[in-house]
Amino acid sequence: MTVVTCVPNCPEGIVYEGYENRVRRQIDYVDGIRVVRVWTYVAANAGTVRRIANYVSYCFSAVVATFRLERPDIVVATSPQFFCGWAGVFAAWLKRCPLVLEIRDIWPESIVAVGAMQKGMLTRLLEWMEKRMYRAADMIVAVGSGYRDNIASKVPESADRIVIVTNGVDADQFNPHDSDATFRERFCLGERFVCCYLGTIGMAHGLDVVVRAASALKQKSRDDIAFLLVGDGANRERLQQLARDSGVEDRVIFTGRLPRSEMSSVIASSDSCLVHLNGTELFGTVIPSKIFEIMAMQRPIIMGVQGPALEIVMQAGGGQPMISEDENDLIRIVTSMADDPVGTRNRARTARKYVLDNFDRGRLAEKMLNHLTDVHSVASSGKK
Repeated sequence: MTVVTCVPNCPEGIVYEGYENRVRRQIDYVDGIRVVRVWTYVAANAGTVRRIANYVSYCFSAVVATFRLERPDIVVATSPQFFCGWAGVFAAWLKRCPLVLEIRDIWPESIVAVGAMQKGMLTRLLEWMEKRMYRAADMIVAVGSGYRDNIASKVPESADRIVIVTNGVDADQFNPHDSDATFRERFCLGERFVCCYLGTIGMAHGLDVVVRAASALKQKSRDDIAFLLVGDGANRERLQQLARDSGVEDRVIFTGRLPRSEMSSVIASSDSCLVHLNGTELFGTVIPSKIFEIMAMQRPIIMGVQGPALEIVMQAGGGQPMISEDENDLIRIVTSMADDPVGTRNRARTARKYVLDNFDRGRLAEKMLNHLTDVHSVASSGKK
């Protein structure tokens, strides 16, 4: 197996220590997998023009790198934005092999939804490219039914080539354990009830609601509740300044980006977790992978995302629904949890079994492998 990628630099756009962003490709091995790292225009996860330059440069460099690689049995391209997907399209054409396209974001629709780009000639071109990419794939893997339906509505002839393989959880890594006193002390959490948000702090996530809720709780003298924002992104600096201006910097605490290896301790040290996106129709199709990890850790979720993701959380008994971007609803839920922390935690205990029965990463990986084998078998038999 070979993975073609760039040097790690997200989300700040700073190349990680030990790596170099150079034109000559770099090859190393991770868990026995050959990793080919190519040059890209490095940009922080902020600003539309520079990020698109980053995406396009990766597409170009990845395709150039493909010339020097042996012909694979199959090309798998993952598309958090579709220039990665288009790199896979070109690679499959060059090597004359089948393409499996994994869709993890509906792009460019998502950047229009958050206001990063206005509809116009450029978005129409990108939408045409999106549809052409779907048509080029031998199989499309969607991470949820909402994504599947969105793609099928745009390219109806692709419907019979779309399969669903959801995100899942590594049950060994995310195994319930006691709160980490050192972690809570490190961020001055004390004995407060901690509502934690983990992940990208970006335009799509609507986290101004946290600052508004913290300000209202301060006026109510609810000093027993703190919000912990773990991660980084385009909106972090603005939100930190907003928290300072609102006088709640001791109630809305930003950790910055932490290693993934610490995430189980972060969740274990929190009393509840907020999962939140802007209340647009598109984001009602998203299934954030963090819901599986949080439920596997037996922590209750305040669920500010609608659609299939909310259905999963409610079926698992893993949390409570919240009206997206509504600070009063967030206050209602977090105060009720803080007033009964033991009962809140006990109600979330059953969610782990549901997640392991339905979203175990090992079984989902096997399902994905079976789909890849099917595509290769069809291609080998000369069928399309």
